[in-house]
Amino acid sequence: MEIYMEQKNNVIWIVTDQQRAESLSINGSQNCATPHLDGLARTGVNFTNAVSGFPLCCPFRGSMLTGIYPHKCVPGHEYRMNPKQKTIADIMNENGYDTFYLGKWHLDGAKEAEERAGTHIVPRQRRGGFTSWLGYENNNAQYDCYLHGHRKEKEVDLFRLPGYETNAMTDIFIEYLRERKEKEEPFFAVLSVQPPHDPYVAPANVQKNHIPSQIRFRPNVPDVPYIRDQAGKELAGYYAMIENIDENVGRIVEVLNDTGLMESTHVMFFSDHGDMHGSHGQFRKTIPYQEAVNVPFIISGEKRAAHVVNRKAGNVGDILINHVDIAPTTLGLCGIPVPEWMEGTDYSAVRILEKERPEYPESAYLQSVIPTCHDDSINKPWRGIVTKDGYKYVCFQGMDYMLYDLKQDPYEQVNLAHNDHYKELRLRLKQTLKEWIDKTQDEFLLP
Repeated sequence: MEIYMEQKNNVIWIVTDQQRAESLSINGSQNCATPHLDGLARTGVNFTNAVSGFPLCCPFRGSMLTGIYPHKCVPGHEYRMNPKQKTIADIMNENGYDTFYLGKWHLDGAKEAEERAGTHIVPRQRRGGFTSWLGYENNNAQYDCYLHGHRKEKEVDLFRLPGYETNAMTDIFIEYLRERKEKEEPFFAVLSVQPPHDPYVAPANVQKNHIPSQIRFRPNVPDVPYIRDQAGKELAGYYAMIENIDENVGRIVEVLNDTGLMESTHVMFFSDHGDMHGSHGQFRKTIPYQEAVNVPFIISGEKRAAHVVNRKAGNVGDILINHVDIAPTTLGLCGIPVPEWMEGTDYSAVRILEKERPEYPESAYLQSVIPTCHDDSINKPWRGIVTKDGYKYVCFQGMDYMLYDLKQDPYEQVNLAHNDHYKELRLRLKQTLKEWIDKTQDEFLLP
C-alpha cells in the first residue's frame, strides 16, 4: 500500500467492555456522572445510535481490528483470530506509525474451562501486528490482573499490575503518551480495559457513591423482586466502575493537553457491547435488545488551528456506526486509504467536515453466529438489521423474532414481529437483510 505522505494525525482508541450507551450522563444516565467523557462528546462527535453488530467480546474485537464481519473473521466466544489476517495495525505500520496495544485482547482462543485465560501467553505472531503489545487474553478479576507481551523487539514476561486494573493500565498508557511527545513519528495506541464487565467491583472512592436501593431502573426492567434485587446490586458496581473509567479518561485528556499532543490526536472512545442488567428480565449480552446493542461511541480531540473551523461537535443520531466501521473510520481520520478487503464504512467525514461526505448506508447489521452457551444468553444463531429511520428487525433461522419501532418505542416493549399490520415493513427489512447476507457470503437461512 502506498505510504501517505501528508502530515499525519495520531489516533487513540479507548475501549471498554460491556458498557451500554445509556451509561454516559450526556446520553441520559441518571445513575452516574461522566464529566470527562461528556466533555469529549461535546467537543467532538457523539454517535448516539452506534451499534455493536455482534454483542459479544471476541467477535466484536476481531471486527474492530479488521473491518470484517464476524462470520468471516471471529464467529464466536473463545475463537482465535487467524494470525495471517491483516489488521489495522499492519496498515498503520506500513504508513509509518508506531502502534501500541495495551490491555484485554480476547482473540487467541484460550478456553477458560481449560486454563486461566488471565495468565495465558499470547504468542507474538498472534498479537495483531502491533509494534508494541502488552496485554492479557481475558481476565474477570480487576484487582488480580496480569500483562505480558513485547515493547518493540524486547519480550516482556508476565507481571502483575498493582491495584485496580483501569488505574494501573492508565498509568502505563500515560507513560507511553509522555514518551511520544519526544518522537516525530505518529502513533496509533489502544487502551482496552475489562471494566465495566462483571464482576462489578470498583475502587472505594467511587463505589461508596452507589447504593443498590437508590438505583433508578429503566422502564423495561420488570417490577419483579428477584430481578430488581440482582439488577440493583449489579448496577451499583457497574456505574461506579464507569465513573472510575471517566476519571481515567480525564487523566488521559489532561496529559494530551499538557504535552500538546491533543493538537494532532483523534481520541475515539467506544465499547464492545452493552449489558442488559434486568431489562426485559434479562442479564448480560448476546441479546439484540438496545441495552446490549447500543454502545457509546465518541470521536474527539485533534485541535489543530487549521481544523477548528471545520470540526463538527455534538450528537449525531442518524449515523449507525458499527463494529466493522471502526478500522475504516480510523484510517480515514489519518488520511490513509481504506483497503478493499475491509467491509465497513469510513465515517471520518462526519468528524472532519473539509472531507467530502459520501452517501452513508441506511442500515447497520446485527448477528450472533455461533451461540455462546453462556448463562443468560440466547443459544440460537440470529441475524438482524437496524435502520436510520428507527426500525429494528431480528430473526432466528426459520422464525421471526423481533420488530421494533425504536423512535416510538425506545424501550422495546411492543414487539411488532407477529403483527400483520406490519407485514409489508417486515418483508422489506427482511429483503434488505437478505441482500446483506448474500453480499457478505453469510450462510444464515432467513425465515
